Amino acid sequence: MSDGAHLLIPFAACSAQGCRQALQGLALPRLATLLARLAPVAVDGADEMTLSTPPERVLARECGLSAADGRIPWAAWQLQQAGRDPGGKAWAWITPCHWRVATDHITLSQPQELQLDAQASQALLAAMRPFFEQDGIGIEYHAPMLWLASGEVFRPLASASLDRVVGRSIDAWMPRAPKAAPLRRLQQEMQMLLYTHPINDQRVRDGLLPVNSFWVSGSGALPASHGPAPPPGLQIAHGLREPALLEDWPAWAAAWQQLDARECGQLLGALDQGRAVTLTLCGDRSARTWSGRQTGLWPRFMSVFSRKPASIELEKL
Repeated sequence: MSDGAHLLIPFAACSAQGCRQALQGLALPRLATLLARLAPVAVDGADEMTLSTPPERVLARECGLSAADGRIPWAAWQLQQAGRDPGGKAWAWITPCHWRVATDHITLSQPQELQLDAQASQALLAAMRPFFEQDGIGIEYHAPMLWLASGEVFRPLASASLDRVVGRSIDAWMPRAPKAAPLRRLQQEMQMLLYTHPINDQRVRDGLLPVNSFWVSGSGALPASHGPAPPPGLQIAHGLREPALLEDWPAWAAAWQQLDARECGQLLGALDQGRAVTLTLCGDRSARTWSGRQTGLWPRFMSVFSRKPASIELEKL
């Protein structure tokens, strides 16, 4: 776990061509200064096909959660952070979603495209709940786009982060283990149930996408010994997530400039004050971390000569 101020930036870059083009000429002076004044301390390298994303892996370590790929028990952990006892149960997040069916693949649409409100979400959940319960899965409403489920099927389940699958073909991310068979069958049953559901009929008439399936993520049970809440100095910058998932690269670049001025500026101010600071940049393949504590004018002066465009490091993510 880190001490001092730690800024974690998910979606700082990705391997998409549009993102690479957006990086060219993107001015991020405060980030460049931070990278010049801090020392690299860690690299979490993998590829873009891991079930758990780089920022999830970093956050899990910060919280003292040790788990295999796709088995970080986020639902159970977040339930505990909200003041509820998850007990020894296995939990998961269920996200109602729209699967866009093409001739040779199925794509998971952007969640915000559904525009699902609380009333419609709860009505759909009520219709689906008996089918989950028949398989020993308890399920409850948490938010319009997020339901909370518990059951033994989630204990050994490796599930892909929603951020991995949004906008992509689901085939590479579907759980294939034999013990996940009940969930795959449930997804098929829910597609048939939801196809003719009155709420979806009304949604189509209103020009909205129908809810025709669900996605499972954050599955597993909390280990007997696990970490506490995130360190108080940890700040997660969420501003790049939505434009990145939408592949709106001009909006992503604009969000980066705002983040550079605000959050990176604040971290640079903490460094100028002599505080220990840590910066973690996350792409779709890896996470890279820099850390340090510097005081006085000399480090600031020398950083002017060692500073390079931030895009050089962002392209490595």
